[in-house]
Amino acid sequence: MTSRRTVAVAVAATALVLAGSSGAPAFAHGSMTDPVSRVAACYAEGPESPSSAACKAAVAAGGPQALYDWNGVNIANAAGQHRALIPDGKLCSAGNEKYRGLDLARADWPSSPLTSGSHTFRYKGTAPHRGTFALYVTKDGYDPSKPLAWSDLEAEPFLTVTDPAMRDGDYVFEGTVPRKSGRHLIYSIWQRSDSPEAFYTCSDVVFGGGRQSGGGGAAPTTPATAPSDEQIEEGREHSTVEHGGHGDADASTGPEPKATTQAPPAPAPAGGAVELAETGGDGSTPYLALGGAGVLAVGAAVLFAAGRRARRG
Repeated sequence: MTSRRTVAVAVAATALVLAGSSGAPAFAHGSMTDPVSRVAACYAEGPESPSSAACKAAVAAGGPQALYDWNGVNIANAAGQHRALIPDGKLCSAGNEKYRGLDLARADWPSSPLTSGSHTFRYKGTAPHRGTFALYVTKDGYDPSKPLAWSDLEAEPFLTVTDPAMRDGDYVFEGTVPRKSGRHLIYSIWQRSDSPEAFYTCSDVVFGGGRQSGGGGAAPTTPATAPSDEQIEEGREHSTVEHGGHGDADASTGPEPKATTQAPPAPAPAGGAVELAETGGDGSTPYLALGGAGVLAVGAAVLFAAGRRARRG
């Protein structure tokens, strides 16, 4: 083999390696829709003119953009260090200043009715990724009129589920809700396993009826409603985070390319479930890799052709 052909083969091999590699973590997005999270409920009411007093106060505190970005309450490099990174009083915003309106301590947040026992939870995921959901409930005696602290949550999650099935755009999983009464809060942490990124939600719930407050007194509240697919689609142009795309910082990029898993693919779950993708690299990584591979491949072809011409001469 001539030296030129050797170089060509080496360059082509390098191109293949680059095409299959990726580096920086990607970003996913989502929020709890059953029971409905605060940010999702307020977005469903309308970011510019919500109807409930609590959502109006949230917009007054943080502006409407936080609601348009309803699926982005996250910490990019959480890596499981949730309690160390999020201070008391800022659990619902995950310490993110943009979402500070979600931390307002009040007993009239839109709420979802909830009963103890078996429940089907839903989490709208605008980009599927592997990870673990951990759900906590507030302790007996929880007072929603005070800032939410870590000590207000039960010490251990009542439900932990890894890689639940995704159906119709929602992660769907079953769990058993502890026995509670009155107004409480469900706090969810979604820690990705293919990235250090984690997402957080606060869902206000009422056990045993729709009018109980945390202190036991009657306090009528607005029912929480999850945003419809039409509302989500309509708000995309106003959002600064991605909906169904790569999950990078560019809200305008297109759908995420199909990723491959490190392990052999498992049989598709029943009921239209979607296999979750374990990916790395930000949204630009696949294109950068493919672009670099293309350049190297062209160079390899040129060198190979030059070698053939030299031998003919």
